[in-house]
Amino acid sequence: MPRFAIHNREDNVGVAIEDIKAGDEAQGVYIEDRSMGPVIKALEDIPLGHKIALRDIKAGERVIKYGRPIGVATRDIRVGEHVHVHNVKSIRWGNLARR
Repeated sequence: MPRFAIHNREDNVGVAIEDIKAGDEAQGVYIEDRSMGPVIKALEDIPLGHKIALRDIKAGERVIKYGRPIGVATRDIRVGEHVHVHNVKSIRWGNLARR
């Protein structure tokens, strides 16, 4: 049973569709065709609606969701880690910061 969704095959994060506990082996599903995605061991608790790293993401690398960059990793993120404000700087509101 899928526990996280992957919006685009280029994404490096998936979105938890239920709470995932640290140590759980979680199955992903690709939204576009409902095919099964990777099985990833969660390294941390991933709350419903939050992101899980699908692969290692280096500090300074873009975080990709919906096939588009949504932020930049502020530190190295390992596959299976919780991806959120503690390790990603959003680029969604970048223009507002310059006003």
